[in-house]
Amino acid sequence: MPKRFRLTRRFTVGMTEDAYRRLRRFASEAGLEEGEALSFLFENFDSVTRSDNLTARLRLFTAELDERKK
Repeated sequence: MPKRFRLTRRFTVGMTEDAYRRLRRFASEAGLEEGEALSFLFENFDSVTRSDNLTARLRLFTAELDERKK
């Protein structure tokens, strides 16, 4: 029997406009609501990311973060 899908945690999220648009597009293409799409991504994080790409992208993002906050 599949696990029951319950949204048990709610939290305020700060996102860039680009990230939010991408989340909405992904959710729409997958036929999900935004919260469902986030749940899917994080429940399946290891299988939907490539660890070598993730490390490189994270390094670039953090290097630009201070500048982007200004």
